[in-house]
Amino acid sequence: MQAQKTGGSIVSITAALAANPIAGVTASVAMITKGGLETVTRHLAMEYAKQHIRFNAVAPGAVDTPLHANNPKDALRSLAPMGTISTVEDIASAVVYLTEAGQITGEVLHVDGGAHVGKW
Repeated sequence: MQAQKTGGSIVSITAALAANPIAGVTASVAMITKGGLETVTRHLAMEYAKQHIRFNAVAPGAVDTPLHANNPKDALRSLAPMGTISTVEDIASAVVYLTEAGQITGEVLHVDGGAHVGKW
């Protein structure tokens, strides 16, 4: 991107739990990397802003994937105040949005049914 001098967009995937831990969800070790990813996203956005290289992240909550095939859907819905489970398409749409949104950099877009907002 730097060599081409045309700017660009990098979107990483983090997790909503990095910003809002939930009691009973044991993910602290995994969130070490996700929290670091959110921080480096903001720093890289600032470092490369003059080159028009944008850095953003998507922070999903519970997503309906094979990873959660054996988890009760009601339990997954309880992890978000909207009472919903994201789809793979929801996450992909967020990535595409950030890729195409030319004035957004350093942002973490939460796709988590509002879970990052706080206790519900």
